[in-house]
Amino acid sequence: MVDEMAAAGYVTLALGWQTFEPEPTDATVKTLVEDGLKALALRPDVNANAVGLTGFCAGGRYTMLLLPQIKAFKSGVAWYGFPDQGGTALKPQTPSALIGDLTTPMLIIHGTKDQASPVATIYSYAQKLDTANKSFKLSVYQGEPHGFLLAEGNIANTQASRDARRDMLNYFGETLR
Repeated sequence: MVDEMAAAGYVTLALGWQTFEPEPTDATVKTLVEDGLKALALRPDVNANAVGLTGFCAGGRYTMLLLPQIKAFKSGVAWYGFPDQGGTALKPQTPSALIGDLTTPMLIIHGTKDQASPVATIYSYAQKLDTANKSFKLSVYQGEPHGFLLAEGNIANTQASRDARRDMLNYFGETLR
């Protein structure tokens, strides 16, 4: 999917947080993302002022958490994240607690049948974003479960998966130019 975004002309960091360690701390993930931004800034073919952030599941949470903290991103797409997860030693803050610091636009993609991250938490998060007058878009897919983008480790060939990917590409097209 990162190749699909690159082919469309968008530079994004996609959080593959579990490839580093099974349960990294928020501070570790933030450092990895900042290091990724530094590496991108060294490339002559990258406009460092037009980089997006995206992530899935816990990566969706990290997208929600890090967009308010790392101002280098121009926009982000959070796929079925966890806006209220935090308050532990590994994850001290919730994304919801940082809404006031969010300055970049964000697309949130979620399914109504997500049991791991119930859509009610996403609606609540969206209401908080709206109350704080933050720029966001919420795309909710009726009947879709957590992780609906994938099927057996590959990108799913379903209407919802195709539509959500198109929604993400269009959003980055509007916000990263």
